[in-house]
Amino acid sequence: MKTKYGLLANYGGDIDLDEFREMVAVNAYYRAEKRGFKPAHEMEDWIEAEKDIKIQRRYGFR
Repeated sequence: MKTKYGLLANYGGDIDLDEFREMVAVNAYYRAEKRGFKPAHEMEDWIEAEKDIKIQRRYGFR
């Protein structure tokens, strides 16, 4: 199942920090794409993407 930003919604396995960062980067990219890549929102995109991934996964580092 995909989320509104293209990432898996119900991924059940644990992921490491590198995988988490990649998921956040992809999520942030889709956020930027959705708003037409207008500049000056990069940090906001990243922070919101982190929140989204953590909420989706109820994230725990291994």
